[in-house]
Amino acid sequence: MARTFQINQLFPELTPLESIGQAISERMGTGAHWWRVIGSNSAVTGEIVEILERFRLLDVMHERTAILPYGKQRLLEIALAFACRPHVLLLDEPAAGVPEAERHELLATIDALPAEVTVLLIEHDMDLVFSFADRISVLVNGGLLVDGAPEEVARDPRVKSVYLGEEFDA
Repeated sequence: MARTFQINQLFPELTPLESIGQAISERMGTGAHWWRVIGSNSAVTGEIVEILERFRLLDVMHERTAILPYGKQRLLEIALAFACRPHVLLLDEPAAGVPEAERHELLATIDALPAEVTVLLIEHDMDLVFSFADRISVLVNGGLLVDGAPEEVARDPRVKSVYLGEEFDA
C-alpha cells in the first residue's frame, strides 16, 4: 500500500529522475546509495524511464521539482507512490489545486494505471468522482452513509440531501 498527501511531499531540489530513482532504490533496499544504483543498474534505469513515461514526466525529468508546474508535481507524487509497487494506491485529493488545464492529464494518467492496482480516492470534487470511480462510498461525520455504483449513489436521496442541499424526507 502506498499513499499521496493532499499537499505534496516532494524533494524540491531533486529532479523527477532522481526522485523516482531514489524511491525505487529504497524499495530495493539500496536507498542509502540511490545515486549509484541509478547509473549502474540497467533494470532500475529501465523502470525509472517506464514510470517517467507512464506519468508523463519524461519532458521534465531533468528539471528541479521546485520549478515544475503544479500538475506535474502532483503527477510526480503519484509516480513516487507507484514506484513502491503497491496493490492499493491511496490518493488524497489528487486534483486539489491543480489548474483546470492540467487536470485532464492528471486524471487520464490515474485512469490508465494497471488494473491490478486498486486506486482509493479521497475526493470532494463530485464531478471528478463520478467521472472516475467504479464504486463510491459516501462518508458523513466519519460514518458510512452510502456505498455502491456511481449511478446508485447519484440517485440516493440521502446523498442529495447531504452533498447537494436537496430536501430529504426520511
